Amino acid sequence: MHIRRILRDKGDSVATIRPDASITTCLATLAEHNYGALVVSVDGAHIDGIISERDIVRALAARGPGCLDESVADMMTTEVITARPGATASELMAMMTARRIRHVPVVDGTELAGIVSIGDIVKLRMTELTEELRALQGYLEPGAYG
Repeated sequence: MHIRRILRDKGDSVATIRPDASITTCLATLAEHNYGALVVSVDGAHIDGIISERDIVRALAARGPGCLDESVADMMTTEVITARPGATASELMAMMTARRIRHVPVVDGTELAGIVSIGDIVKLRMTELTEELRALQGYLEPGAYG
């Protein structure tokens, strides 16, 4: 299954935040959308970075509550791992596991096309397993061959 199908099913809208926004604003946006990460973008189409709950928690642990007054640019990850819409869910799952990341922006050409979370991958895998189970049950049912 390709990433484009996940985006087709869940939608391609991505919550973004400007790099000059405060961490407090970032936290409010994360909470409002119930997201674990936001793509950082000046224009909403190109990726400048990504900021996650984990980034903020690490900063709080290292620098204390004063870091909440910092800007997103001060805390964001600038080397963003991305995926193409044609990548498979298995490829993405392996990469996310190996790199220990939970959110991957999807880019089509140079523009932001969506974002996939580890939760999206798990949901997809559960759907696939349910479909496989139903197929096996249908195969094993008495009278399936007439």
